Amino acid sequence: MDLALLRTFVTVHRSGSFTRAAALLGLSQPAVTSQIRTLERQLGRPLFLRQARGVTPTTIGDELAHKAAPHLDALVEIAETGVDDEAALGSLHLAGPPEFTAERALPALTGLTGDEGQGLALRVSFGNTDEVLEGLAAGHHDLAISTARPRGALLTATPLCDEEHVLVAAPQWAERIDAGKLRRRGASALEKLPVVEVHESLPLVSRYWASVFDSRPAASGTVIVPDLRAVLACAIAGAGLAVLPRYLCAAALEQGDVVAPHEPTVPPLRTYVLVVRTGTLAMPHVARAHEWLLGAAAEWC
Repeated sequence: MDLALLRTFVTVHRSGSFTRAAALLGLSQPAVTSQIRTLERQLGRPLFLRQARGVTPTTIGDELAHKAAPHLDALVEIAETGVDDEAALGSLHLAGPPEFTAERALPALTGLTGDEGQGLALRVSFGNTDEVLEGLAAGHHDLAISTARPRGALLTATPLCDEEHVLVAAPQWAERIDAGKLRRRGASALEKLPVVEVHESLPLVSRYWASVFDSRPAASGTVIVPDLRAVLACAIAGAGLAVLPRYLCAAALEQGDVVAPHEPTVPPLRTYVLVVRTGTLAMPHVARAHEWLLGAAAEWC
């Protein structure tokens, strides 16, 4: 079987589209279509179901992808890194949310890099869940950190750690919150206070309100900034209430820069997972980074 046909097939399978696969491969769409038809004729079975938007793999297509993709990835890895230095792990392309990746994952992975490490070179991309998983499926990344489990069998997820969310505010705002009123009235005791968030939809505040108060926030965001580290900075400066991961605001809480005006018995949690393309844990650099992060996460929780 022609390896070029398999490479095109795997790219279409990962991207879910002849058009996206053509762009990734540097081919024309008719060339991709022709190669897939050739492979289907050789196998005597259809590999994809054509739809209005993209394609969906058949059962045979899924089976072939899961068998072929890890071996093709391994060949690409050999071509990129060579075989002379067996000790070197090569390059790992990691993707994840900016704050967690920067504050947790990257410091943990430095043990695999540099003179004292095992020869791993890191290439990192930041993005939201959809961007990260789409990039992983398309072969742009080797390993992804996500807050959502992917659907289907193409990607495999492993639980990494739970992230506790904390309601915080600068001391001057916390002083305005009546603890007794908060216990009696719940979120309504907070509705006139300003809110700092990462998006207009208030995703973290809404999740906290639903979990702790069984309600939705009444206020709109006073400051919207798409980075949790900036949200913390704004909260410290007195811009308003914020909901943040405990690992990100722990130092500020300890120093008194912010306080937690409400500590629920059961705090809201968000679970992170490590995601790989199915079968790629057979590749040494992916397996080592995967193992390293799981080991580090045991100390985070």
